[in-house]
Amino acid sequence: MSAAQVSFDGDIKPLFREKDRSAMRRAFDLWSYGDVQAHAGAIAKHLKDGSMPCDGAWPAERVELFERWVAEGMAQ
Repeated sequence: MSAAQVSFDGDIKPLFREKDRSAMRRAFDLWSYGDVQAHAGAIAKHLKDGSMPCDGAWPAERVELFERWVAEGMAQ
């Protein structure tokens, strides 16, 4: 049995806090599907190297969830 497909609205958007959104707002909106989709590669890189969010790295499970969303085609 395979796990359900990861979606932006149900799985990814809730990972980004208001403070994360505010910190990145000058570049793009972390609560916008289109913006996150367009910048997914850069976001994944920064999540993986621990430089995002700026107040501490995500746990590995969250990074893996984001990467899985990208790998599965970034469903909305």
